[in-house]
Amino acid sequence: MSEFDYDLFVIGGGSGGVRAGRLAAAMGKRVAIAEEYRFGGTCVIRGCVPKKLFVYASQFPEHFEDAAGYGWTVGETRFDWPTLIANKDREIARLEGLYRRGLENAGADILESRAVLEGPHAVRIVAEGRTVTARHILIATGGRPSPHPALPGAEHTITSNEAFHLEALPRAIAIAGGGYIAVEFANIFHGLGVETTLVYRGKEILGRFDMDMRRGLHAAMEAKGIRILTQAIAHGVEKRPDGRLDIALSNDERLTVDQFMLAIGRTPNTEGLGLDAAGVETGPGGEIVVDEYSRTSAPHIYAVGDVTNRVQLTPVAIHEAMCFIDTVYRDKPAKPDFDAIATAVFSQPEIGTVGLSEDEAGKRFGEVEIYRAEFRPMRHTLSGRQERTIMKLVVDAATRRVVGAHVLGPDAGEMAQLIGIAVKAKLTKDDFDATMAVHPSAAEELVTMYAPSYLVRNGERV
Repeated sequence: MSEFDYDLFVIGGGSGGVRAGRLAAAMGKRVAIAEEYRFGGTCVIRGCVPKKLFVYASQFPEHFEDAAGYGWTVGETRFDWPTLIANKDREIARLEGLYRRGLENAGADILESRAVLEGPHAVRIVAEGRTVTARHILIATGGRPSPHPALPGAEHTITSNEAFHLEALPRAIAIAGGGYIAVEFANIFHGLGVETTLVYRGKEILGRFDMDMRRGLHAAMEAKGIRILTQAIAHGVEKRPDGRLDIALSNDERLTVDQFMLAIGRTPNTEGLGLDAAGVETGPGGEIVVDEYSRTSAPHIYAVGDVTNRVQLTPVAIHEAMCFIDTVYRDKPAKPDFDAIATAVFSQPEIGTVGLSEDEAGKRFGEVEIYRAEFRPMRHTLSGRQERTIMKLVVDAATRRVVGAHVLGPDAGEMAQLIGIAVKAKLTKDDFDATMAVHPSAAEELVTMYAPSYLVRNGERV
């Protein structure tokens, strides 16, 4: 008989927790996984999946407009918000079922309950009022939208969680924040016909992205009619008798909207987990501190995903879970590799990016070659749309290695996934130049920019 009830107890049923639990169970380990809400986590239930469905919905008005240039006559159109919500909910329920069946088929015990640590090997299943033991514990509880309790009237605001379940589409919305969540929702709501204002305290949206992408998207969003107020914050929110909201801004302006959405970051879900009882150390933001193998300060307890606040992306959580399995159960210690992670912002137009920005490369290397192209996408030539595509390669001049690639334009996210392979493989600009172009395509620009647009030497353009 084992001295423990389980070989592995997973707390959290998101992408990282489910992957680790399913793989361990498939290896014959005794696994339990506890989730107090719904399986699938932020990504499936209230994040990237429903967000992408909303993005698709919001793009149709432009598709209808563009059709005229190609000879199509589109009749009267009408959008129904409840239909979108119902169809989205049906798809999310289907995906959650797949996550559950995967765990069940692998032989894991599914516990629909909050789980709280009571020691380095003990977990209390709150809904059942019992405590079980496990040789290893994996914490994968993810994160949640950060609140703003200091904001007067914060109780009248919503976050991305509530945005997926609004009973009615607002006539006007203000969104606080300048990160990818704020930017994506600004484009979504605007595309669905909502008067949209983005309020951001910084000088430019999308900090840490390449500046050409940031400025290019900013200009494109404003050209569509999205209002972007930078270097401004909300000082207070008041609810009017008619239910609308008055927002006082730091620039002395007042906005009147139907909804005010906060997208000001995310907070790790660590409160009330019993981390102190198990000896698990947390950082200043509540994140669980882990080493390079995802081990916490407590023996036999690991943590993966957003709860560690390393890189808040679903594929990263899954990768960390795979490394955990290799380390603990396959005798192949594996460290998550966070270098050259491809990512996308599903704005309109999209951004796809991997590797270093121009500014980051300029600080790291003595001389950097920048290859940049800006053009009107072929699909817009007949539609008359004036949006521009920007493509950019960042090259370390000494080694000729492509250390960054950035795209703003249609299908940029798809391009980022593929070009991410080349950047991850440390291919050189010469490898790009030797690659035949696919013509006619936008992506061919990535292999036909033969001469650098300019150099960056010691961090300065020359």
